[in-house]
Parts: sequence; structure tokens; C-alpha cells
Amino acid sequence: MADAEARMTVEVVYALAERQCLIALELAPGATALDAVVQSGITREFPGIDLASVQMGIFSKCLDGKTLPLPGDYRLKPRDRVEIYRLLLADPKAARAQRAAKARQRKT
Repeated sequence: MADAEARMTVEVVYALAERQCLIALELAPGATALDAVVQSGITREFPGIDLASVQMGIFSKCLDGKTLPLPGDYRLKPRDRVEIYRLLLADPKAARAQRAAKARQRKT
């Protein structure tokens, strides 16, 4: 029973446009965000995830080594959600500018 109390629950999430995955798992205190991703087995579900280069975050805060430590250094807290980010297909600002230009054209 003491061992179960020493563990913490965290989630690992990843999403594509057509498919999302949330994996809850229990880890020992001191586990890192990278440990959680590896132990979740999510790379078996999504083999395109390259753990050496993929960006990760905790509740929308990037694990970039500036704001928060890198994934291999960030020590998880109970109920943390590790998010694996995929590359954007288009720059959000450029996409918005294109939509605005199309809307202006329709009005004229």
C-alpha cells in the first residue's frame, strides 16, 4: 500500500486532426516529462513522434529550457498533463491574414 501512495498520476496527450489520444499513467515521484512519454507507449500508437526533436509542454506551457526546463529535466507533479506538440502546417498569423483578405474580397 505504501508503494501505491508514493506514486502519482499524470497524463500524456497527443492529437492529430483526425485522432486524439490521452493516456493516464502512474509514475514514481521524480519522474520527468520525457519518462512519462516513454512509459506511456504513445510512440507505438503514433510512430511519427520523434522523441529527439518533438516539442512538449505542461498545460500549454512549453518545456523549452527557458520558461520551464526541457522534457528530460522537468520533474512532474501529480496530475500534470504532458502535451506532445506537432508541427504547424501553416503560420497562424499568415493563415489569419489570408482569411481576412478573402473576406475583404467577398465584400467588394
